[in-house]
Amino acid sequence: MDKLFGEKRTKMCGEFGLEDIGKRAVAMGWVANRRDFGGLVFVDLRDRSGVLQVVFNKMAFSGDYDKVEALRNEFVLCVEGELVRREEDTINEKLPTGLIELRVKRVKVLNASRPLPFQIEDETVNDYVRLKHRYLDLRREALQKNLALRSKVMKAVRDYFDGEGFLEIETPCLGKFTPEGARDYLIPSRTFPHKFFALPQSPQLFKQLLMLSGFDKYYQIAKCFRDEDLRADRQPEFTQIDFEMSFVDREEDVMAVTEKLLSEVFLKALGVKLELPIKRMKYEEAMARFGSDKPDLRFGLEIVDISDIAKYCSLTPFKVCATEGSVRVLNGKGMASSLSRSDLEKLVSFVKGCGAPGMSYITVLGGELKSPLVKYFTEKQLSEIVDRTQATDGDVLFFIADEDNRLVQNSLGRLRLHLGEKFGLIDKSKFEFVWITDFPMFSFSREERRFVAEHHPFTAPKDEDEKYYLTGELDKIATKAYDIVLNGYELGGGSIRVCDAELQNKIFRALKLSEAEIKSKFGFFVNAFKYGAPPHGGLALGLDRLIMLLAGTEDIKDVIAFPKVQTAADVMMNAPSEVSQEQLEELHISLKEVEE
Repeated sequence: MDKLFGEKRTKMCGEFGLEDIGKRAVAMGWVANRRDFGGLVFVDLRDRSGVLQVVFNKMAFSGDYDKVEALRNEFVLCVEGELVRREEDTINEKLPTGLIELRVKRVKVLNASRPLPFQIEDETVNDYVRLKHRYLDLRREALQKNLALRSKVMKAVRDYFDGEGFLEIETPCLGKFTPEGARDYLIPSRTFPHKFFALPQSPQLFKQLLMLSGFDKYYQIAKCFRDEDLRADRQPEFTQIDFEMSFVDREEDVMAVTEKLLSEVFLKALGVKLELPIKRMKYEEAMARFGSDKPDLRFGLEIVDISDIAKYCSLTPFKVCATEGSVRVLNGKGMASSLSRSDLEKLVSFVKGCGAPGMSYITVLGGELKSPLVKYFTEKQLSEIVDRTQATDGDVLFFIADEDNRLVQNSLGRLRLHLGEKFGLIDKSKFEFVWITDFPMFSFSREERRFVAEHHPFTAPKDEDEKYYLTGELDKIATKAYDIVLNGYELGGGSIRVCDAELQNKIFRALKLSEAEIKSKFGFFVNAFKYGAPPHGGLALGLDRLIMLLAGTEDIKDVIAFPKVQTAADVMMNAPSEVSQEQLEELHISLKEVEE
């Protein structure tokens, strides 16, 4: 459908310019807008390159003008005519083609459109309706720009890795279930009754095996799958930029490659030059200052630990928490006049929703500290709190205490982000990167009553911390893991891998994995390391999340062509869907009735 009158289109709609004035041209696209002035019809013709105004003048038109009067939005047209400069009072400086227009002599309706379920550029249409008709939603200029940006970024990624000597290698989508932190999507096997493939949560094991195979440098723009609850920056199927390198044993080696990659991407995609090297922050510092391992550094409001002061106050719960866990404060600078008592109580409810047992607060007004909490501290203790939090008139000090230090940090971290958004403290024009390093190797799971791996069990510990395996002080072991964070989002993460069999066995023993479990879950992988494994490390970047941040949107669905809704369903295709009894029998599957 690329020809009209035996000729191809001259250019795409958004590519015409002043240099084309006086020339005959053929353009094709969709009717984005139509204005009828009786004998004179103006149409905004749209394709993915932009919009071109085309004009139908009944007096100069050589054809059936009834067809022109019948045109409606989203009709697909092919028009032929002469490009002219617009009259001065009709120039549209907002459009790249706003100085010119095509005066049409002939038109061919390539396809008509029935009335639309919604107007393409109507921002008030709800997500469900848009996603039900995603093929229409994708005609929006913003989404087309986002997907064009995605294409540009993917090309920049491939160009960079190719120039650095990496090989692009695809890894399988049908694999073995391995515990990686989220639920797997399982695929029943017809030829192996009662057995299942699993879709990959990441190419983690395969990319390490490629290093063992001698490929030295690998990368892939990989499809990954996780059966987990969705949110604005998460989808059940997603894409990551995955790479691995051999003969590296320092975190800096992998981080340097990542920084150069991001620098290339930002320069080519946005024309933004990143300042390298990107700042580093240890995990414990990030948690202490910002209550998050993915801190948003575009604004202040840092958390302050006052446990050493609180353990001497006369409020028993504070004294206990200060000794067993922590008591911490967030200073809401200048917020006192904007927060009513009702607002403050809503913030208390907010932190309870974050898991905190509650929250106390002190307002600083007229040089006085006002709160029932004040009576439990001495004048000296209050003075120390004011000094440490740098409190001044008009501030509100928010206190959370608990025997679980991480709960205190996480709750105040979420309150910090909430206040940052509520009071417009976040500079949305900034790109603030930070590396988070020295993650803990293990955390103790109260539910499982054992230590579990914070990352995967193939993450190498810090050399100086290996001694703690002997003493059993597993909570003191830090890893050679690193996350790259941008504007409060975890953009990606990786680690230097374990390549020593003895060390790997120590990690498995610390995780209380039996020999049978190790063989069942990781047997093929552990066995491969017996045949000469190079030191190696790598990282994976979330492509969808990266594009979301580059595009300046806060919803990952805006940068994926065909995303899922909150329930992980595809409402356009009506998937997932039922299958026939014959198909189930072929897969040796019987279904249980689900209670409504």
